[in-house]
Amino acid sequence: MVLRSKLVSAVLLASLAACTSQPPQEKPVAAAMTTPEPPAPQVPKAAIGDFGLDPTAGKPQVRPGEDFNVYASGNWLDHFQIPADRSSFGAFHELDELSKKRVHEIIEAAAASQAAAGTPAQKIGDYYAAFMDQATIEANGLTAIQDDLKRISAAHSRQDVATLFGLPGFASLFDIDLPPDLRNPDRYSVVISQSRLGLPDRDYYLKDDPKLRDIREKYTAYVENILQLAEIPEPRAKAHDIMVFETAVAKLQWPIEKRRDVDKAYNPRTKTQLLAYAPGFPWQAFFAASEVGSRQNLVLSEIDAIKDLAALYNKTALPTLKAYLTFHYLSDHAPYLPKRFDDARFDFYGRTLRGQPEQRERWKRAVDVVNDSLGEQVGQLYVEKYFPPESKAMMQQLVTNLRAALSERIDQLDWMTAQTKARAHEKLATFTPKIGYPDHWKDYSGLEVQRNDLIGNVRRAAVWHWRYQVARLDKPVDRDEWQMTPQEINAYYNPLNNEIVFPAAILQPPFFDPKADAAVNYGGIGAVIGHEIGHGFDDQGRKFGPDGSLKDWWTQQDAAEFTKRTDRLIAQFSAFEALPGLKVNGANTIGENIGDLGGLNMAYHAYHLQLKGQPAPVIDGLTGDQRFFLSWAQVWRTKYRDGVLREIVLSDVHSPAQFRVNGPLPNIDAWYQAFDVQPTDKLFIKPADRVSIW
Repeated sequence: MVLRSKLVSAVLLASLAACTSQPPQEKPVAAAMTTPEPPAPQVPKAAIGDFGLDPTAGKPQVRPGEDFNVYASGNWLDHFQIPADRSSFGAFHELDELSKKRVHEIIEAAAASQAAAGTPAQKIGDYYAAFMDQATIEANGLTAIQDDLKRISAAHSRQDVATLFGLPGFASLFDIDLPPDLRNPDRYSVVISQSRLGLPDRDYYLKDDPKLRDIREKYTAYVENILQLAEIPEPRAKAHDIMVFETAVAKLQWPIEKRRDVDKAYNPRTKTQLLAYAPGFPWQAFFAASEVGSRQNLVLSEIDAIKDLAALYNKTALPTLKAYLTFHYLSDHAPYLPKRFDDARFDFYGRTLRGQPEQRERWKRAVDVVNDSLGEQVGQLYVEKYFPPESKAMMQQLVTNLRAALSERIDQLDWMTAQTKARAHEKLATFTPKIGYPDHWKDYSGLEVQRNDLIGNVRRAAVWHWRYQVARLDKPVDRDEWQMTPQEINAYYNPLNNEIVFPAAILQPPFFDPKADAAVNYGGIGAVIGHEIGHGFDDQGRKFGPDGSLKDWWTQQDAAEFTKRTDRLIAQFSAFEALPGLKVNGANTIGENIGDLGGLNMAYHAYHLQLKGQPAPVIDGLTGDQRFFLSWAQVWRTKYRDGVLREIVLSDVHSPAQFRVNGPLPNIDAWYQAFDVQPTDKLFIKPADRVSIW
């Protein structure tokens, strides 16, 4: 979903939705919002409007086929002002605000409870209180991080630096992840991959674009400022060296399109082979610091980049490596340091990079910090208060309906052979839906939290989470584990478990409302469910078998036809221009675009199955099909500041929200019929050129 995809080693999780005949088609209407309205059945009043749609959001004077996003939400887009503390805003952000307020109440109660040491309330409350205690943070200055800064300063060799690279809380050229193995998902693996950069992605360093050149200059100034605030000697020279080094790193790193390819990113090697293949980096020191020094079997992700980065490390001056570590340590910890550091970080990453005028209120950031470290402990309290059992039951039924719809659609595919269809059915039958919250909660009893030690809490939490993973390396894979908390506004598909996961907090209007019209729920949460199911059959998810292992179950003929169809979808999305001169990269976003298109088709099919052959009622002049497609569009209504829109296009696997509306819908025949879209309309695609996959 838009859901920001939570990727394990950049390839694993893809995030943010009875009859056996083809669903009946509704007759076209002359004008989309002027259909005469016969008497309609009484519908319980929904949280939004009377039946789940916002009647004030649209701009009916715009033809649906010219710009459906504007037709559905144009009035809202014209008049809504993005809050000053946000770089974008839409339905996801609105629910995030609600979730934060609810979690804030839970945490405030815990902070005021004077709970006994070691209890969940004590940990939650004291972590929050430590972040909110700005007076103590200011008084402590840099005292809490002096030991770590001294460790960097005392590094006298590349081996010393590699040791720091391996410790939680320090930057590195390489990441270590401990996910289930792609080929054998019943056991955990040790995955080595390229690490993040100071700017959002490699294109920010490499593209010859005036906007990006300006951002690079301001990033270098930010590096200098952070070093100067910490009274690090020669901040300007060090900032220059860091920028030169990171640019060299960016040149070697894989781009998003290549990182997404699970086949290319799965390269098993022994430690001995790695040492011979990439000898420029002190791997054993790095592994020992990461507490995986005895592991002999590894998986390399961006394999040639890892070799080249190791060589770059070996020829980079030691002072530059230490300056790189120092800057990133200070920048990463700036939210927990005195205000001058926090303000400097926000001024670059918030104002300059994303165009966000104001920093978020401190309590909101405190909620995020507590959620990051004690997420399931908070989530357990959240679901007790805010997730009714009947919502879970209704979601389970919706999932069942979506799976039934996809099963029928697989049978109806005219481009797939019977052999591959049989395997697709096998995979669909083994899907595991997880709804609301985990069956088993994480035990945080080993994590110490102190009310007067914010940096210590951050450090201990990072170590606890890492050791939690290391401790289970030789144990059976925990298939009950969740990669998101119940209070998160998101959803995801995990191919290694062949599971779709929907946290409690997203199961609210506008996505899901038990009192809303069925068409609205199917166009909202139904298409979201379909989206996540669709990830199991997107360009990467389709490579995983029913047991979650990376294996090819497609005939050569079917794989070729699938690629032919996805190439056409890539071309369609690559034509969208997000900002002047900046187009969407359809290859980067193809997985999410397949998820949207497939999810809409599944949800539409399921909606008509639940009608059981009966015509949908007309409500407020809208047919069932119109309400379905309008629901999808209103779920994705979003406004962006230019900076964050640029960041999404250059560094995200999701298309900007407006293209998640105008992109998939013109490939769906029923949308044309519902809104009388004509060949003269801008979004019209010739029937022969429309993409149909699932």
